Amino acid sequence: MADFTMYSTGWCGFCARLKSQLAQAGITYTDVDIEGDPDAASFVESVNNGNQVVPTLRFADGSTATNPSLAQVQAKLAA
Repeated sequence: MADFTMYSTGWCGFCARLKSQLAQAGITYTDVDIEGDPDAASFVESVNNGNQVVPTLRFADGSTATNPSLAQVQAKLAA
């Protein structure tokens, strides 16, 4: 089961870096490309003051994080 949902794009360098770090740490997630999913793009805009900022993560408790570090993700998952 995925730990959270990551909203990203295929061209985002920050997304690629975080995905690589998460894989190395063994953290699972569901990846949603906002360029192919208008509802996902709208969600990202709704939590980022109307901007499509990626990566944006949505955790099981409904909280979000925009462009977090691996350490921030690990701390959230440990809480």
